[in-house]
Amino acid sequence: MSNLSVVGDRDSWRCWLCDEPVDPDASVNSDRGPSVDLGAVAKPKKGAATLERLAHRACNTRKGAVKAVVPWSPDLFVVDPAPIAETVERLRRKGGREVVARCPSRADADQAAAWLVDRLSRFAPDLAVATQVEPGGGQFLLALRTA
Repeated sequence: MSNLSVVGDRDSWRCWLCDEPVDPDASVNSDRGPSVDLGAVAKPKKGAATLERLAHRACNTRKGAVKAVVPWSPDLFVVDPAPIAETVERLRRKGGREVVARCPSRADADQAAAWLVDRLSRFAPDLAVATQVEPGGGQFLLALRTA
């Protein structure tokens, strides 16, 4: 297990679950204090590897031993957003392309695409993805494609 400060520095002192800042000087017993989450990350055809990630103690405790739920930003205008954690798992396993949301306008889709790439750079730094915005059915589809 790595030192908390090593994991915190690597993750820029941001919680991988809620994407909020983590205070490195807070008590580890505080809800907003730093904690290391020891999650298993599937590696194709090689079993599972452990990835240590920085989390708030409360976020880590709330997640427990279940799969993480990574929320979409409430500032985005997206319809039928796909669950981020499950989408990342599928793209790691199979690669390819997956539609993750619908947006009413091109500007909304572009904003959601920029947010999603930024969020995934911290949530799944090992997964190289690109976004695609395509018109379809009077809306704009936002898709992720493995690079």
